[in-house]
Amino acid sequence: MCGVIQRLVCGATARRYDHIRRYEINARAVQREQLEYLLRMGRRTRFGRERSLGCVRNYEGFRRHVEVREYPALVPYVECARRGESDVLWPGRVRWCAKSSGTTDARSKYIPVTADGLALNHMRGMRDVAVMATRIYPNANFFAGRMLTLGGSHVIEREGDMATGDLSAILIEHTPRLAAGFRRPSRRVALVADFDRKVEAICRECATQNITALAGVPSWNLVMLTRLLEYTGRDNISEVWPNLELFVHGGVNFRPYREVFRRLVPSPRMRYMETYNASEGFFAMADYHGAEDMRLMLDYGVFYEFLPTDSLNNPDRAIPLADVQCGVEYAMVVTNCNGLWRYMIGDTVEFTSLVPYRLRITGRTRNYINAFGEELIVDNADRAVDAACRATGAEVAEYTAAPIYMDEQVARGAHQWLVEFRIKPVSVERWAEVLDSELRCCNSDYDAKRRNNTTLHSPVVTPLAQGTFMKYMALEGRLGGQCKVPRLRNDRTLVERLLELG
Repeated sequence: MCGVIQRLVCGATARRYDHIRRYEINARAVQREQLEYLLRMGRRTRFGRERSLGCVRNYEGFRRHVEVREYPALVPYVECARRGESDVLWPGRVRWCAKSSGTTDARSKYIPVTADGLALNHMRGMRDVAVMATRIYPNANFFAGRMLTLGGSHVIEREGDMATGDLSAILIEHTPRLAAGFRRPSRRVALVADFDRKVEAICRECATQNITALAGVPSWNLVMLTRLLEYTGRDNISEVWPNLELFVHGGVNFRPYREVFRRLVPSPRMRYMETYNASEGFFAMADYHGAEDMRLMLDYGVFYEFLPTDSLNNPDRAIPLADVQCGVEYAMVVTNCNGLWRYMIGDTVEFTSLVPYRLRITGRTRNYINAFGEELIVDNADRAVDAACRATGAEVAEYTAAPIYMDEQVARGAHQWLVEFRIKPVSVERWAEVLDSELRCCNSDYDAKRRNNTTLHSPVVTPLAQGTFMKYMALEGRLGGQCKVPRLRNDRTLVERLLELG
């Protein structure tokens, strides 16, 4: 019976999969169609009139009339939309805003979620995950049970006709009834505001159910699964949910979590599938077994541009998808049907393939360390932490790093790494040595600064007590969902706060 369900789903999604495959040869045409659609809609808005979009007929005109922007430039328009004004950034009234604290700013961000954005982007992305999963794993049986989705912990707040909340809460509100029957936990539990109470309720409600798939951010799912083992008294998750076969994850790099998930879920049938779904939109998903990169989805009401990270101060150097190259790090700029216009969302990516377009997330535009010219990015850090753990048998729950600045007494700087170990290495010093060595291998600028301790001393690794990062997130009101601690910061604000707590 299980295989029958999977084959039925596979058959029902065949046509959509064929459309996705055709992007490989029609990518430029698809993106041109997306831009034409966005311009048609934009001409009907206040933003479009201010930017004379009625005169724009092609990409060159678009980039002349609309400047690349970050969130502060969007705020006046969003506030007008939140007050109930129509036709501000997108035709009609915006009824929903995704509230996101982001990882580059402590201030709350309100990202418009339009009806078209829900239909053409977010919900289409959720459906395409099913399309792609059935093609990657045709013999799996994850549709025979229930998918446990661990979303955000923010309830919907209503102000007149405007509703604000975590993106996951907004998606729950719009999940079709048929799909909602496949999803767990219940809507009542999913929208519980307190993360600890929500996890307790999930354990009570779902421990005895046939959970065949998980979805969410790896770090928060790890917390939930650990609590589930405590609740059930079992040794691993396969003993609790023997039919669990798929984890659809996103939000943070999965590499530091891979080994601990393999131990938690030792089933040989377990698969992992990465997605790129942010408050700003659904953008990409893995499309083959074992993928560490993701296929960029091209017909989601999004026009993509990419700004080389060495030109962040010169947004005129942004290029369309047709001009990207593999191996170059870019900041992603999107124009989409949620009313975002040449909006730099804060993520940095690198393309691994151009036919089809596949990319991987390398970090954040403001989530880096460059205090001494070392240009350390999150992708470097994740790789180094993974190497240090493999070499020493350690496991890391969370980490962050920041510079130790030079002063009149200290002639050379360093990086301080605050690490919460799940399994502590026998020697923290050895862990730090491997970390340093791997950073030198994958980042030539870092290596140059470390050579002969020219500018940088070796890393200072400070273990924190277990639960410190969770305590910090709780105090910040950011438990659960897509919230995450910045891996790297170019200032010491975060590390000083964590040192106080740990």
